[in-house]
Amino acid sequence: MTISELLKKPAGPGSDAPMPLLFLGHGSPMNAIEDNAFTRSFRALGQELPRPEAILVISAHWETRGTRITALDRPPTIHDFGGFPEALYQIQYPAPGAPKLATEVQNLVKPTPVEGDLAWGLDHGAWTVLRHLYPNADIPVLQLSLDTTKGPADHYALGKQLAALRNQGILIVASGNLIHNLGRVAWNKLDGPFAHDWAREAREFINRAIREGRHDDLIRYRQQGTAMQLAAPTPEHFLPLLYVLALQTSHEEVRFFNDETVGGSLSMTSLAIGDQPWQLTG
Repeated sequence: MTISELLKKPAGPGSDAPMPLLFLGHGSPMNAIEDNAFTRSFRALGQELPRPEAILVISAHWETRGTRITALDRPPTIHDFGGFPEALYQIQYPAPGAPKLATEVQNLVKPTPVEGDLAWGLDHGAWTVLRHLYPNADIPVLQLSLDTTKGPADHYALGKQLAALRNQGILIVASGNLIHNLGRVAWNKLDGPFAHDWAREAREFINRAIREGRHDDLIRYRQQGTAMQLAAPTPEHFLPLLYVLALQTSHEEVRFFNDETVGGSLSMTSLAIGDQPWQLTG
């Protein structure tokens, strides 16, 4: 279905409101098969959100030179990790793709060049959370890559160009981790909430800036001191946040859930943005 066709449809059943925006802290790939507080929140959220026509995912785990969008009829499930139990590699998320919608997105964001990709599928930043939100895998899914040649302000600007999708039944899901420093993980403290002092400081800064709408401070996260430099030593898990913040309108509420740090340096903090009367757990 093309964007022009979707323009004739409301964003959700019985509603003219734009589709909500999600940033999901995906954490370990094991969350795909585990039953824990985080995955239960994802499943509950999937029951509460309006059913989308399609889903566009911006994942930390697809980095490219130049921006790309998946354009396959049947995107494969990518197991882009190693050293996990065999059961995890058996999981498939056979959601259909949406090549025509991919073309419409390419046209929507001009003059930013976006290349259709026939090789990538759904990486674990996408399918490990989507299988909890929409376990039937019956909603078309596309992924938009992170261009490694662009800075945070460029990613924020590209996010703004996606605004029309929200009124056309497209759910935009950003997937990463606001604090993601694998080199500082306390591997003996993964069973419950635990944050290093710098991670706690970074979490408080990020959450406060989001609540207060200080997007410029988050775009300039590298200039916000040592705690933020430790929280995001590489950009890929933080940048997806900027896409959903760019799409937030002034009247829309931000709701946090799964707002915990595990292993000292991995934040599961997730958020939903919108003005619908749906409820969120957490």
